[in-house]
Amino acid sequence: MPSFLLDHPRRVFAGIALICAGMLAYGILYLQNVVGLEPCPMCIVQRYCLILLGVFSALAAFSRGPGGWRLWGLLAVAIGGFGLFTAARQSWLQWNPPPLATCGRDLFGMIESFPLQRAIPMIFRGAGDCSAIDWTFLGLTIANWSFIWFAIFIAGILNMLLKLPRRRGGVMPT
Repeated sequence: MPSFLLDHPRRVFAGIALICAGMLAYGILYLQNVVGLEPCPMCIVQRYCLILLGVFSALAAFSRGPGGWRLWGLLAVAIGGFGLFTAARQSWLQWNPPPLATCGRDLFGMIESFPLQRAIPMIFRGAGDCSAIDWTFLGLTIANWSFIWFAIFIAGILNMLLKLPRRRGGVMPT
């Protein structure tokens, strides 16, 4: 069964897009709206990375050939890498919380109040709300799980892209 799913790029990309949609639904519909967890700025950045990774994966799944798979796959890997970095930074903040635990501005407040070149470093500096651990599953926080899933998605896409046939003489083999 796994080889059936993993042997074709369209299935890999469709699977990643569906997993991203499921993760977003769980995070937004359940954790935020039912449990009442409010996302911190770093959580919101990870959420946007997950949305874009899912969209790029869906576009790759609808592509008809290796050119589209490579383009959308590499974009998905790039945005996944940014999400991976953000999740790693938030995990580090959770393990080493800042001495002053105050809630900072939300993401939109930072972007509205400061120029982008000042707002982005503020997001990654983290605040008390970014280092808070409000939910765990199997001993891992949301940021830890986000890191793991971004790593799985990146590894899966890169593995699949490396298996694609190389161009020879400008013509793709069939």
